[in-house]
Amino acid sequence: MYTAQGRMEHQSQLEAYLPMVRRQALALQVKLPAGVDLDDLIQAGIVGLLEALGRFDASQGAQFTTFASQRVRGAMLDELRSRDWLPRSVRRQARALDEATRELQQRLGRPPEEHEIAEALDMDLVSYRRLLSDVNNGQLMPFEELLAEGNEHRFSDQIGVAPLAELLDGERREALVAAIAELPEREKLLMALYYQEELNLKEIGAVLGVSESRVCQIHSQAVSRLRARLSEH
Repeated sequence: MYTAQGRMEHQSQLEAYLPMVRRQALALQVKLPAGVDLDDLIQAGIVGLLEALGRFDASQGAQFTTFASQRVRGAMLDELRSRDWLPRSVRRQARALDEATRELQQRLGRPPEEHEIAEALDMDLVSYRRLLSDVNNGQLMPFEELLAEGNEHRFSDQIGVAPLAELLDGERREALVAAIAELPEREKLLMALYYQEELNLKEIGAVLGVSESRVCQIHSQAVSRLRARLSEH
């Protein structure tokens, strides 16, 4: 991996790690709206890989693969965040959704049903589910946004430490785990399949017996519940 002077041979390493960049881009693409181009993600990932090649310090005792993977993923997320494709009207409705969910949760002492949230928003069920689909199209890695929006670079600079694992340490991790435990069973299962098992929307739909669009709606509803619960902390 190194020349006699200890420098990494960038070209050979770039070629060696390009498949990793593509794998990460594909894994991220299945969680995003159809308008996100795979080549754009790959290009951003290559920029992250080049940065990793230039900044890696083997004396830190970390594996280059771990460091590069974090840089590639961070670069892809930066590219996605820069697009900000969610309309302002949907953002306003998303905030109203979170607030309605929080108020109902406090008043009822349990996770509110779909029809209860829809009624609180003065919507019929069809309109409510359409809102859930619209909101889901603007969510990127919701757990990270819930806990530490904007902190990606700070944690990716810590070689060998996965950003999400670091963010979920301590009190906030406990709050999130407790909030997930309070989700309705189907939403809890969806979150486990999506974030732990890393299934895509089609695979989750097959497990739950629903369409991909319905998976998106259930996902949005679960994230809204989590935001509402975490706002209390």
